[in-house]
Amino acid sequence: MTLKDDTYYVQGVLDRDKRIIAKTITLIESSLAQHQKVARRVINHLLPHTGKAVRLGISGVPGAGKSTFIESLGTLLVAKSHRVAVLAVDPSSKRSGGSVLADKTRMEELSVAENAVIRPSPSGGTLGGVARKTRETMLVCEAAGYDVMIVETVGVGQSEITVASMVDFFLLLMIAGAGDELQGIKKGVLEVADAIAVNKADGDNIDRAERAAKQYENALHYLIPTSTIWSPKVMTCSSLAAGNAGIIKIWETVLEHRRRHVESGALHRKRQDQALDWMWSLLEEGLKERFFGNPKIVSRLPQIKRSVKNGETAPTVAADELLFSLDNQEVL
Repeated sequence: MTLKDDTYYVQGVLDRDKRIIAKTITLIESSLAQHQKVARRVINHLLPHTGKAVRLGISGVPGAGKSTFIESLGTLLVAKSHRVAVLAVDPSSKRSGGSVLADKTRMEELSVAENAVIRPSPSGGTLGGVARKTRETMLVCEAAGYDVMIVETVGVGQSEITVASMVDFFLLLMIAGAGDELQGIKKGVLEVADAIAVNKADGDNIDRAERAAKQYENALHYLIPTSTIWSPKVMTCSSLAAGNAGIIKIWETVLEHRRRHVESGALHRKRQDQALDWMWSLLEEGLKERFFGNPKIVSRLPQIKRSVKNGETAPTVAADELLFSLDNQEVL
């Protein structure tokens, strides 16, 4: 891509020019050093225009119907005059960048809506890389006037914890009738959930969905509450039911959560903590990249690795030698 000056991207995003918004996100996703340098300045210029959107994270077990749910919710919000951005955190694919590419074909109505955008985050092979790109893309979309951010992730594991660290409200989407409803759900994922929704509660599956919801409610009782102003809710919903009553209730729950956290100041504090956590994670990632990119480390590492593998050097000694054989000026 042809590199433009900072003003081109900043003004284009603030003017809500979809073509320039797309170019700005592409700039952010680029791994070229000169692109990243411009991208950092652009994000810094856009920062004062961010922070007003509702940030909603959504995850769930495979087959939970996330794509259909997100399309139903997104379409409902667009109809209420919201501007919706759907982003993805999925480190599973180095080539495709994750399942959201397929989601764009499944979310047929939402993907063509004037006030909606669906954007994949290329993984770069690391979860940290995805998280960084998704956070920056979220800021661009907020500056462009999108007032609802839906951050989607797949699977149940570390990616959920990562998404929870960048959103205001984290929704875990589940289904009933798939065996042990609690099987495969890590305790850490339940601990970061602000609500659990049992999807596909329609037809002859309604009773099973209600029973599953009860199981989740019982499971949540064993967890120590992480907040004094909010207890995780358990609901049922159907992306296909007429009237979208369940999905409307979920959105109302998100707004109630936001109201309480804004009034108490908890949302402001949470976002402050998230910003600091993001800085520290970027610092750790940058130090690691610079360390392994140092010519002296590159030249010495193969020999030290062989020595450790052959039992000639203890891992603690090897790590110490690598870390302290260079002074700070050389490493950084």
